[in-house]
Amino acid sequence: MHVQEWLETVPAVSIYALVGLVIGLESLGIPLPGEIILVSSALLASQHGDIDPVILGACASAGAIIGDSIGYAIGRKGGRPLLAWLGGKFPRHFSEAHIATAERSFEKWGMWAVFFGRFVALLRIFAGPLAGVLRMPYWKFLIANVFGGILWAGGTTAVIYYVGVVAEAWLKRFSWVGLVLAVLIGLTSMLVLKRKAKKVQVARPESGAEPVPVGDSAP
Repeated sequence: MHVQEWLETVPAVSIYALVGLVIGLESLGIPLPGEIILVSSALLASQHGDIDPVILGACASAGAIIGDSIGYAIGRKGGRPLLAWLGGKFPRHFSEAHIATAERSFEKWGMWAVFFGRFVALLRIFAGPLAGVLRMPYWKFLIANVFGGILWAGGTTAVIYYVGVVAEAWLKRFSWVGLVLAVLIGLTSMLVLKRKAKKVQVARPESGAEPVPVGDSAP
């Protein structure tokens, strides 16, 4: 069944909970289609008055912020062994090349990597745990996490909702377009990261040295 068609059969309260839970788990470090669920729910809200877009955006933002914070705590406690374990469980997402690319982003940009990482599929999964592993000061992480989570989740909900309201009749016939766009954006960002990760893996000699902590990185 089409994701949006399935969502139409679910009560509004369950939609809010589902969006918050999926985005929270994705932000925690579990590869899940949080962006697809959010876009689908926002489109659904634009066509059905039972779903409040404000509550939807708030639940999505809360899930993003809480999930990232839990991921940070797990990463800080688990350290490098956690990344190795994740690599074994999710090799397509937590490969050494992907982790190396994410580490370079954190070392270069610090808390801005957390903020802007919210808008990139793979970094959205990495941000919390990796910030903890690299021991970024929590206050810096929290600021970037809160603002990034609200802007991404709330902004995505608002944009998709108002597009749906303006073009409701059109979207009723071609509602899959929003999902296709979300998938294409996710795939594109993933391919870009994969390409960068391969370049890093080739250019960067293997080293057992620990990365420089990002606590004092410039924002």
